[in-house]
Amino acid sequence: SNIGSAIPFVATHKVLFAVVAIAILTAINLRGIRESGTAFAIPTYAFIFGMFAMLAWGLFRTYVLGDDIQAESAGFGLNAEDEHLYGLAFAFLIARAFSSGCAALTGVEAISNGVPAFRKPKSRNAATTLLLLGSIAIVLLMGIIILAQKIRVVYAHDPAHLVGAPADYHQKTLIAQIAEAVFHGFPIGFFFITIVTALILVLAANTAFNGFPVLGSILAQDRYLPRQLHTRGDRLAFSNGILFLSGAAIAFVVFFGAEVTKLIQLYIVGVFVSFVLSQTGMLRHWTRLLRTETDPAQRRQMMRSRVINAIGLTATGAVLMIVLVTKFFAGAWIAILTMVAIFVVMKLIHKHYDSVSRELDESDWDGVLPSRTHSLVLVSKLHLPTRRALAFARATRPDTLEAVTVNVDDADTRKLVREWENSEINVPLKVIESPYREITKPVLEYVKRVRKDAPRDVVTVFIPEYVVGHWWEQVLHNQSALRLKGRLLFEPGVMVTSVPWQLSSSTRAKQAADVNAPGSVRRGFERPGRRE
Repeated sequence: SNIGSAIPFVATHKVLFAVVAIAILTAINLRGIRESGTAFAIPTYAFIFGMFAMLAWGLFRTYVLGDDIQAESAGFGLNAEDEHLYGLAFAFLIARAFSSGCAALTGVEAISNGVPAFRKPKSRNAATTLLLLGSIAIVLLMGIIILAQKIRVVYAHDPAHLVGAPADYHQKTLIAQIAEAVFHGFPIGFFFITIVTALILVLAANTAFNGFPVLGSILAQDRYLPRQLHTRGDRLAFSNGILFLSGAAIAFVVFFGAEVTKLIQLYIVGVFVSFVLSQTGMLRHWTRLLRTETDPAQRRQMMRSRVINAIGLTATGAVLMIVLVTKFFAGAWIAILTMVAIFVVMKLIHKHYDSVSRELDESDWDGVLPSRTHSLVLVSKLHLPTRRALAFARATRPDTLEAVTVNVDDADTRKLVREWENSEINVPLKVIESPYREITKPVLEYVKRVRKDAPRDVVTVFIPEYVVGHWWEQVLHNQSALRLKGRLLFEPGVMVTSVPWQLSSSTRAKQAADVNAPGSVRRGFERPGRRE
């Protein structure tokens, strides 16, 4: 909205702008912790400097110089839905405003979550940073309120409630209206404030990129999420968690049309549910320790901490109840339903991992080796990949070895048989008929017949495969091999071996990838075989 106030194109393409912003945040976080911290610090300092400069100059002009600064909406009025609210309706309005205000202060938990990232002494540096954050937030908020009242800014959640506004009036954000009035005649100042404000709001989403990948790694380690979320990338960031979060964020933004009033309901419920759970956990933690602690000084400290957490639980619990009551049908129900669904999915994932673990650990292997091995080499043409697959199959020294081809075209099959008979290859070629010109099913039936004749034997199927360097080449090759491998893996007593044949495009792709191979930056390699 802030950039949209200065650039109308952004206002009319909010979804596109939000998706691009998420993609940029994802790319920066994938670069690593140190690089992302530097990139995010510059817009933060620019926002703080710009806001203090705007408020100082605006208050100086209005209170010292006596300039009559007016916002573009100073002459508008407000058409309230109900001008007189009493009793329960007024309390309901105050409660809803209180819950919305609390949502604006939830950024402070980012510091408490990031205490391990501070320098020693960590707790003192984190407390100092939290104090500075609170002081800056209070000063900026009070300055904005005072200056907005002085220049008579009129802002409505629904512009239709503005009285006296033109029919084609595009309402700017509160910050944009103040910046436009204070820096009137100086457009650079207006654009600077709107841009850095939009950047800081975009970077506020980085809290999730810092928290979720770590949380996802812990849950994955405890087998409540897929194990892929537990691994780190080349730059020590949880790359899979970052990518998963960005995909989910883009899906929500597109689904809700990048409307803040709709998305904020999900945010408020999620944040205050976590607050209530964390405060409850700390309350139980101190109560458990007090049962066994005998030192009076330690008991007093624990009791004081328990009181603080009890107050926090009361406050956050009250806000959560207010949010659920006041904003349930405004979108809070989606957050509740999503959390319940995530909980069920996590329990199912944990159950699956437990069942797989029991199945693998409790099963006793009898240690009986197969009596014989049968090797089958799938053949489509007599070319170099086929010859390599035959050579690899011979190297395994099987008891029996034969080549197998499926007759999907009579002319091609007869040509292959002639070439096979005229070659120096002494491996027999088995031709399997396929009336419906299908490859997978005839091969599966033949493998099953071999297994049925000798159940204690192992059948090894060698499949020549092309190694390509581009994704679009993968679409053009290996499709029959992928389908066949997928079906053969379900057959007991059948081993599938892929015999790769590197095409020229794969060689070029490998050379390009080796320049920045995974882990090379962390290990200090400029290129393979050379250490800086």
